[in-house]
Amino acid sequence: MIKTKVLSAIASAVLATQLLYVHLSAQTTPGNGANVAVAPQYDTTHVYVAPEDFDRFVASVLATFGGTTSKQVVTTVTPTPSSTLSQLILTPVGLISVFGFKTPIPYPFGVERTGYLVSDMGTAVRAAQATGADVLVTAFDDPIGKDVIIQWPGGVNMQLYWHTTQPSYKALETVPENRVYVSTDKADVFIRSFLAFSHGNVVSNDDHAPGVEIGRPKDTYRRVRLASNFGNLTALVTDGHLPFPYGREVTGYEVANLADTLAKAKGAGATILVVPYQADERQAAIVQFPGGYIAEIHSVIKK
Repeated sequence: MIKTKVLSAIASAVLATQLLYVHLSAQTTPGNGANVAVAPQYDTTHVYVAPEDFDRFVASVLATFGGTTSKQVVTTVTPTPSSTLSQLILTPVGLISVFGFKTPIPYPFGVERTGYLVSDMGTAVRAAQATGADVLVTAFDDPIGKDVIIQWPGGVNMQLYWHTTQPSYKALETVPENRVYVSTDKADVFIRSFLAFSHGNVVSNDDHAPGVEIGRPKDTYRRVRLASNFGNLTALVTDGHLPFPYGREVTGYEVANLADTLAKAKGAGATILVVPYQADERQAAIVQFPGGYIAEIHSVIKK
């Protein structure tokens, strides 16, 4: 009798997980929203470094991943007076917008993790609001377009941007993942909201992902992978009991050969914070670049 009850409970739990997966997968489009995503090669990770670390950081990233940069400029990227060094690093595994503020950084800038290019700013803001986002900084003009900062349920801050003249970048060799740490209480509402806004889909939903991925090898946790025209996003659902540096890495970069990439990173002044480990058909490590930026780097284990 006890065995029967246990098996029934397990079956119910499995069914609940399957139903949740179907439910999340169905939340792909807002009722009245357009798909405003352009392409993953226009989505950038925002990195803030001290001006004295700016050039070292850019050089280290280029030496690690390869690529090119835009011209370095001093400009204002906030709606209130400020001054920052600004440069775009275009690597084959993802873009990075680098800021080195010469003045104090106006709130809430510095906590927006990524910048997503949208095809129409007004439509994008309305779609974000309709699907659960809060607008922290209303649309403002920058030297080449418009920007807005939004916050998703769970406290996830992102920038949306629009250019007066749409940029033209070649497709990436691999699409990076936006690594979002969210609480168990807010995970589902965040996922539903972001899927609806991005017109994305659930790639996987693992309630028992290996804890080594968050620095807790004896435990498991929930990991949900999403994909859309904005790129890849991985929601790491945790209780917040995270050893350093987990939770600090906002982007994961896929490379062809992890060992080779880590050797380049070390040679360019980066520090390996988490040595390579294997999980979820990946070999992964966490690296800190000059200036403090922390990133996950991984390669796919070929079968």
